[in-house]
Amino acid sequence: MYEPIRTKSVHSTVARPSSDFPHRSREEELDIQLAGHLAALLAVTDELRALEPSAELDVAAERLAGQLTRLRGGASPARAAAATPTSRLDALHQRAHALAGRALVVAASRADTAAAILSAERMDAHAVTAVA
Repeated sequence: MYEPIRTKSVHSTVARPSSDFPHRSREEELDIQLAGHLAALLAVTDELRALEPSAELDVAAERLAGQLTRLRGGASPARAAAATPTSRLDALHQRAHALAGRALVVAASRADTAAAILSAERMDAHAVTAVA
């Protein structure tokens, strides 16, 4: 009465994952995103250290580098050589504050307490400096 289906269903080919490209888990994606935000924050921190050296910025840069090394599986992060002479301190602090905020959001979503605490501390430090 009914003729059997001779071709594969369109739905079965769509449901099957393609092996053409690698798939990452949500945790891996969040790790990559957090590492990117922290790397950008480290670059701005290095620029600020070049313009106004301080022990607090040195400690912050080392802690950021430590978190990046942990997230990247032991690979040490690239560091900024020097700031451009036209960089304005208040603009750098505002950019660092925004980057720390982004890192905090990602760290909180992946439940990374150490990175979240560090990001929150950096937000506080750059908020005070940007306003002052």
